Amino acid sequence: MNSKISDKDKKDWENFLSSKDHIFDKDKKNDKENTREIFSFDLHGYSLAEANNKVEDIINKCYQKNVYKIILVTGKGLHSKNEKNPYVSKELGILKHSVPNYIRNNKELMKLILRIEDASIEDGGSGAHYIYLKKKL
Repeated sequence: MNSKISDKDKKDWENFLSSKDHIFDKDKKNDKENTREIFSFDLHGYSLAEANNKVEDIINKCYQKNVYKIILVTGKGLHSKNEKNPYVSKELGILKHSVPNYIRNNKELMKLILRIEDASIEDGGSGAHYIYLKKKL
């Protein structure tokens, strides 16, 4: 390999550095696209009807604000008072399963959503969900 840089190469490099037209930086483009916000909300203490209404409101408002991801904390149902109602499972939390089902069965909300996933452990694990929203048109 030639370790000597030619005068022409030096001049080309200097011209490139002084030019305002630089090579397109794909990483900067991706950074701009990924700056959409993340919104988090905790549903602890909400009844099922209140939680469903709140979730619908959150999804609609977050879509309008072009939020990318919603972290929805439902809890695991470990401290719910399910034993008072004989028709509710004592092993499962009400909101943990009902809220995602409510969202999936709401066609208008699903038009705004890319996907729903269980959250990672740092965001609540099995007691939380990620809702990824589409970009606002």
